[in-house]
Amino acid sequence: MTVRLADLRACFEGVIPSIVATVDGEGMPNVSYLSQVHFVDDAHVALTNQFFSKTAANIALRCAATLMVVDGRSGDQFLIDIAPVRRENAGPLFERMSIQLAATSGHGGWGEVMKLRSADIYRVEAIRAVPSPGVAAAPTDPAGRVKLEAVALLAAAIGAEPDAGAMLDRALEGLATDLGIRHSMVLVPAGEGRRLVTLASRGYPARGVGSEVALGEGVIGLVGEWRVPVRISDMSRGRRYAAAAGAGPAGSEREIALPGLAAPQSQIAVPLVAQGRLTGVLFAESPERFAFCHEHEAALSLIALPLAAGLRMNALGAGEATGAATPEAAMAEAPQPVAATLTGGVPFLVRHHRFDDAVFIGGDYLIRGVAGRLVMLMLRDYLATGRTEFANQQIRRAPELRLPDLKDNLETRLLLLRRRLEEKDAPLRIHPAGRGRVRLELGGTPLVESVP
Repeated sequence: MTVRLADLRACFEGVIPSIVATVDGEGMPNVSYLSQVHFVDDAHVALTNQFFSKTAANIALRCAATLMVVDGRSGDQFLIDIAPVRRENAGPLFERMSIQLAATSGHGGWGEVMKLRSADIYRVEAIRAVPSPGVAAAPTDPAGRVKLEAVALLAAAIGAEPDAGAMLDRALEGLATDLGIRHSMVLVPAGEGRRLVTLASRGYPARGVGSEVALGEGVIGLVGEWRVPVRISDMSRGRRYAAAAGAGPAGSEREIALPGLAAPQSQIAVPLVAQGRLTGVLFAESPERFAFCHEHEAALSLIALPLAAGLRMNALGAGEATGAATPEAAMAEAPQPVAATLTGGVPFLVRHHRFDDAVFIGGDYLIRGVAGRLVMLMLRDYLATGRTEFANQQIRRAPELRLPDLKDNLETRLLLLRRRLEEKDAPLRIHPAGRGRVRLELGGTPLVESVP
């Protein structure tokens, strides 16, 4: 039976190390372990060139090598004869292999030792199955769970939603119901430094809205920094790979715990990119090994397209009211309804720490940074004037908000704040109030305290 390279995709997941065998000029064989062999196309594979100088010298001399790869699900072994084609030190393939190496090596102090020197491309000359003493039961192929029609329908449904919040909810719901991916989240750039902040999640006890991940940190941070998908099929081998540093319980009263499984076995993350800008990261994980295959990666990358576009349009303020030349004019355009109540007129304490703009409600941490300044901007305006409805244009121009730049994603920050208030069951909420407007709803009288 002819074995095709495409039939061996499960051998290239990095679950079981591959072996490369070469021979020097004196006929002395040399065997080295590889962190991972990468599938390039139906006729080529790529090897990570890290520190195997003897292997490299032998290949340069003989222009040939043999790989042994192992299917991590069934244990089947295959020998692949290869010949060198070229070496890449930059480009999409090199970046993809670099981030995969960084994700799977973790932060265990390997430093420059694990740094990828090059992606070495080889032509596949022959493939031979290694005879097995017994017949193992055929493993379930996770690729069979990915249906192109379901992915297309979900992507269309996401694109048809009226706003970014509804798109996020539809995407995560669809991942669970249509693709069987029960644990997922979307993080977006925070805008203040190199951070991503959780905007939506599904499948966890706590939604973790507002939890943060630093760019370059763990799988999520690496994908956000490099803008390249990452997929890990077995996190039980070797050191435990981190979804992101900071996952688990919050480390201080000003930190929100990042949602996450206690013992994930598979993780996948894809970047959300629109018009050349990173708009977020879509992340999923599973307690099962081999939960995600290359077809899941392709499916999530397709679903990421309408999500990225929706978040980008949200960042540009699509649908925002226009025509007001000044903040005062925008304020004058807004109707002034009487403050709505959620639970009654009980006073509640709002404490604002000015040094980091952290906001606490009744002693419980809510949010900080720009989102914290948004809360205080609306509350102080309400206390001074009774105003409960605000034009986004007016909010954007408020000097006390100190947005990083004119293109800052105010609408996404408002969505983050709205979801965080809902998650905390806070006595104040914000809701859309028509085109380019938000409404403040209060469940009592806010007592604002400012802390230097």
